[in-house]
Amino acid sequence: METLSGQLVETKVEERKFTGSEILLRCLIQEGVEVIFGYPGGAVLPIYDSLYDGQIRHLLARHEQGAIHAADGYARATGKPGVVVATSGPGATNLVTGIATAMMDSVPLVCITGNVDQSLLGTDAFQEADITGITMPITKHNYLVRDVNDLPRIVKEAFTIATQGRPGPVLIDIPKDVSNAKAAFEYPESVEIPGFHPWRTPGREQVEQLYEAIAEAKKPLILAGGGVVSSGAAGELIAFSEKTGIPVTTTLMGIGGFPGTHPHWLGMPGMHGTYAANHALLECDLLIGIGARFDDRVTMGRIDKFAQKAKIAHIDIDPAEIGKNVRTYIPLNGDVKSVLQLINQEVPRSRSNKWMDQLDEWKQRFPLQYKETEDGLKPQWVIEQIYRTTQGEAIITTDVGQHQMWVAQFYRFHHPRSLLTSGGLGTMGFGFPAAIGAQLAYPDRTVIAVVGDGGFQMTAQELAVVSLENIPVKVALINNQCLGMVRQWQEIFYKKRYSEVDLAGSPDFVTLAEAYGVKAWRAHTKDEAKKCWEEALAHPGPALVDFWVSPEENVYPMVAPGSGLDEMVMGDEI
Repeated sequence: METLSGQLVETKVEERKFTGSEILLRCLIQEGVEVIFGYPGGAVLPIYDSLYDGQIRHLLARHEQGAIHAADGYARATGKPGVVVATSGPGATNLVTGIATAMMDSVPLVCITGNVDQSLLGTDAFQEADITGITMPITKHNYLVRDVNDLPRIVKEAFTIATQGRPGPVLIDIPKDVSNAKAAFEYPESVEIPGFHPWRTPGREQVEQLYEAIAEAKKPLILAGGGVVSSGAAGELIAFSEKTGIPVTTTLMGIGGFPGTHPHWLGMPGMHGTYAANHALLECDLLIGIGARFDDRVTMGRIDKFAQKAKIAHIDIDPAEIGKNVRTYIPLNGDVKSVLQLINQEVPRSRSNKWMDQLDEWKQRFPLQYKETEDGLKPQWVIEQIYRTTQGEAIITTDVGQHQMWVAQFYRFHHPRSLLTSGGLGTMGFGFPAAIGAQLAYPDRTVIAVVGDGGFQMTAQELAVVSLENIPVKVALINNQCLGMVRQWQEIFYKKRYSEVDLAGSPDFVTLAEAYGVKAWRAHTKDEAKKCWEEALAHPGPALVDFWVSPEENVYPMVAPGSGLDEMVMGDEI
């Protein structure tokens, strides 16, 4: 109230308003976002203008795919959602592979894309793409923001959906006129999303059924997957295995969820799994799947030959996964950590002593092996050397292919979230940018990108980022001068008709790294490899070692697609 000419005059205090881009930034700050990975463009210029003051760190990738893989690596290493920003059209579509990668592996991401003004949507405007339509099958949910007033609620919902229940990517598409529009800012503390009720607890009846099955089983087995890692249930899994005496095999995504040096661990199962793990699946009479999808790289697509002697129990947060690929006798729908905490309270010990003796015999008789050589480098030896020098304490990222399998076989992971790899989609180019994201999350830990010469060339431009920002990622390049896994399949299944797998014309990777300002070495022998790797680890900044290995080396054991786990090819080395 104010006095004017002796009269009381009522004045209205105008509520402060912010642009959509300023509201977005405030929402991200409220969510505790530490770093954004991205690449600017016309449709996101308002967002980048709001980022100018540096309230949140932004890492400028050299390609949108590098940005989203880095955000993915950050999310896998921390369990917190990674955030990526890209412009409309090609910027948004360049995120698609990374979104699908995160969706397949249940990784929480919030992907923010710009779009053209709403008045131009549907007109084929410059750099327009229907990114919500394109990504609908590969996101948990996505949004096209129509009203700036809805933006705080949408951001809150996006982080909630990405992180609660089974994690996954969520996309928010913001037209440029929404970024420029103004509204009052109020961020909700929580949101109620109709139909989204991710937390479930199995009934007492199912728990009692599991207890009974464990008590009766003579050859029980645990198949642990990525759900153990994403739910933070590694400690509960160790307790479950030790209380019951049940051995454990971990899928590729589950590696690290159970210590690789634990006497109960059998290794990885499936196409390139260990003899002990695969034969345990064939012989077990109770199989307890924990946060695993029973996908075709484990079952080989031969459900008729998979765990045929076993009752199958399945613990998973996603009810759609239970019974999807294998017939489930005991379904336990719920968060893995919570379910194991419940089960561990009264779980009985199994009668599996003779079973463990049999498994130990298999481990001793059929260990992972390769033929040693005095000349040259074997890739398996390189992975063992990386393990010896880090004692299993490093964060390792990989691309996909032979080197990925050798890492899974010959590096012993002691902790969850220490192997970051594209499991479900099998994305080349993932490993190096994922290592950048992990290193930003943990600047004091050793982070190593083990990559092939094929995959590395898909995102090698991110060398500029590690050089400019002095991000001390170490790159172990397993250079076999070819597309190794494709070449292996052509050798075995296509009568050595090697079609388009020779990577002749690849750059001198040492010179390439040095051109970006990254210290680099090359190794052809064991002595060179030891010296180079030791110097790379000691180097305070980013470093690359180009390990030249034999192009003819294959990954064994191997089970051909469509074959049973009893049809393992051990390889001529064994």
